[in-house]
Amino acid sequence: MRIEVRDYTKRIGSATVLDNINAIFESNKVYGLVGVNGSGKTMLLRALAGLIRPNEGKVIVDGQELNKDISFPNSMGIIIETPDLLGHLTGLENLKMLADIQRKVSTERICELMETFGLDPKDKRVLRKYSLGMKQKIGIIQAIMEDPELLILDEPFNALDRETVEKVWGILLEFKKKGKTIILTSHHKEDIDNLCDEVLFMEEGRLVLP
Repeated sequence: MRIEVRDYTKRIGSATVLDNINAIFESNKVYGLVGVNGSGKTMLLRALAGLIRPNEGKVIVDGQELNKDISFPNSMGIIIETPDLLGHLTGLENLKMLADIQRKVSTERICELMETFGLDPKDKRVLRKYSLGMKQKIGIIQAIMEDPELLILDEPFNALDRETVEKVWGILLEFKKKGKTIILTSHHKEDIDNLCDEVLFMEEGRLVLP
């Protein structure tokens, strides 16, 4: 997969939240976006996922322009901010409902991933009764369970214990070995240092030199 961001500018009202962004993201690499809150990291992830439209510029995924030729990148797993799932369903019910959309992953595989992350598929508690860390694990599972070619992960390590963080590191590095493209944000230098082949620094909606 090759993603090209060309002269991408996004304004919301009078504020320029992305300012003439140019970047290339390729397969078999992990990219880290680094910057303070409000620097534009999450907005750039939204742009790459096709969730916003530019005022100027474009995003091209494998030769197809987002919001023109295609609505979203094909084969994408995503976490943007807090995973937005249904609080009145169990973790397994949430994941099965998402899996039913494309039917690419079996219930058995979902249960296997839940157990990998220390979650009980038979747990009858609904999601709103889960801890923040448990909800984050469900968010990660839904992003990876269909083995997507592109992973877009906004602060995926939030609220996770050390053991789970290292488990996710291992999973992401395996995804990279399989030729996937991974783009993530993290406030923790250790995550960036352990995972990322390239780091992009953002400031006030612009890519800047470190």
